[in-house]
Amino acid sequence: MSPLFPDDRLFLIAGPCQLEDDTLNLRVGEMLARLAEHVPGGIIYKASFDKANRSNVDGVRGPGLEAGLAALDRVRAATGLPILTDVHEASQCAAAAQVVDVLQIPAFLCRQTDLLLAAGATGKAVNVKKGQWMHPEGMRGAVRKVEAGAALAGRESGALAVTERGTFFGYGDLVVDMRTFTRMREATGVPVIFDATHSVQRPGQGAGGTSGGAREFIPPLTFAAVAAGAQGLFLETHPDPDHAPSDGPNMIPLDKLADLIARTVDIWDRVRA
Repeated sequence: MSPLFPDDRLFLIAGPCQLEDDTLNLRVGEMLARLAEHVPGGIIYKASFDKANRSNVDGVRGPGLEAGLAALDRVRAATGLPILTDVHEASQCAAAAQVVDVLQIPAFLCRQTDLLLAAGATGKAVNVKKGQWMHPEGMRGAVRKVEAGAALAGRESGALAVTERGTFFGYGDLVVDMRTFTRMREATGVPVIFDATHSVQRPGQGAGGTSGGAREFIPPLTFAAVAAGAQGLFLETHPDPDHAPSDGPNMIPLDKLADLIARTVDIWDRVRA
């Protein structure tokens, strides 16, 4: 059992959508560090150094690889939390693996063979998000590619997890099939995480063609997913989501997170009792 992705204790991946300045990054990190003692399986801090799939060419993307990894290293030093970040290209994996504990493969890239092989070759833990168009059993191939990357590099594969983040329903909405958690776990053999914040995203439905969202549905979907078998949670959070540089409409306000987690842990315990 991985200490990062435990089977028998609820764990949480949380943080801002993208890295901002140290004040914001550390404010979120320090709050998560305080909350970690109330999450049985622990908390992994997440933030992206590059939002390479923004809707518009002039969208704010983040500080980039070098500056972003340095910022994540400062969060680790200040909080003691393990760190996760997205990688978009195979060439980023080795550098990111020197700093972070978990490499994350974005949903749009979950079939990119070279990226999955490179992530696996680092020996680090890897979380692969399920593409919004894929059926749960389709994630078996993504997991096997990461494992193959480790084998080709002569390493043991690091911890693996897969994440459900909703399936496209029409052009601008996502739905979550609660059967996915059982199906994906059986197909892949690894823990399944629920991304409660991107699952309420409304791609292309925000102002100026940006992504919209409906954060009021984060709590009920979170509770349902944990009851249905999700083993971990992914929640983007921000002190002021409405003024965040990306994904604000589907992030949970930082001051609402502790209550949501307390209620979710209670549901986890009751269901598994």
